[in-house]
Amino acid sequence: MSLFNFFSKDKKESLDKGLSKTKDNVFTRLTKAIAGKSKVDDEVLDDLEEILIAADVGVNTTIKIIRRIEERVARDKYVSSGELNKILKEEIASLLEENSVNFEAEVRKNSADPYVIMVVGVNGVGKTTTIGKLAWQFSQQGKKVVLGAADTFRAAATEQLTIWSERIGVTIVKQQMGADPASVAFDTLKSAKAQGADVVIIDTAGRLHNKINLMNELTKIKQVMKKVIDDAPHEVLLVLDGSTGQNAFEQAKQFTLATEVTALAITKLDGTAKGGVVLGISDQFRIPVKYIGIGERKEDLQLFDKKAFVDSLFS
Repeated sequence: MSLFNFFSKDKKESLDKGLSKTKDNVFTRLTKAIAGKSKVDDEVLDDLEEILIAADVGVNTTIKIIRRIEERVARDKYVSSGELNKILKEEIASLLEENSVNFEAEVRKNSADPYVIMVVGVNGVGKTTTIGKLAWQFSQQGKKVVLGAADTFRAAATEQLTIWSERIGVTIVKQQMGADPASVAFDTLKSAKAQGADVVIIDTAGRLHNKINLMNELTKIKQVMKKVIDDAPHEVLLVLDGSTGQNAFEQAKQFTLATEVTALAITKLDGTAKGGVVLGISDQFRIPVKYIGIGERKEDLQLFDKKAFVDSLFS
């Protein structure tokens, strides 16, 4: 069994701790909203709607959840306020299940070529840290990892990625500041193939000032990588800062317009009471959440386990 497949006691405790602010925000307010109520009525549902929006679940997803609860209340004729937590948990779990992909912690590929992950996201969301933690996790599985520093517009990005590579003992390919990002990606894949690497993780620049330039740059990187490995990249991972709430929605919108995003990593959930963003983004963009960041430790980047996530929120 892989080191990261088993949802250990330590991971559960980390998840509970990481989601504690969101849990307190939602359920402390919900408890107050239903205090003294004998049944779920319009007033309770209005309060619940306000609470979910405040947790950055998003308006559209909140409305969807409220409508489902209304349907259950109408069908069952009488639903006590004490049952609301149970119903809410079931509807949130159902919503996550609708956009469900069972990711594996271990990279599996059908060829001798490395598995290529292109990581995108704006500056400051924890993109480089996420790459470092991913590289560490793959290394712990015995995988040979190569990093590509294709964010050549920020010296700090390359420096930070270099520190991670040295800390965890993996190879990094980089060029001088201002170099063509596609050239870095090309060199990284060539080097990785020559070394017999298992995984390549490519960092990219996090600029959103011009959507057309972003689209052109990411498209060029992907086209150049295909010259080395014809089906690369195998994964495009968008990193979003969960603590930014609605800004994360906007970033997801811009990047999904600019390139084909296949998975999400939502970071910094431990520092926010707005962890509902995981539900909203997953639902609205129909892109599966693959990783969540719930702390500073390398182990605190976890594969998203929807059941464990919902259980932790409602525990």
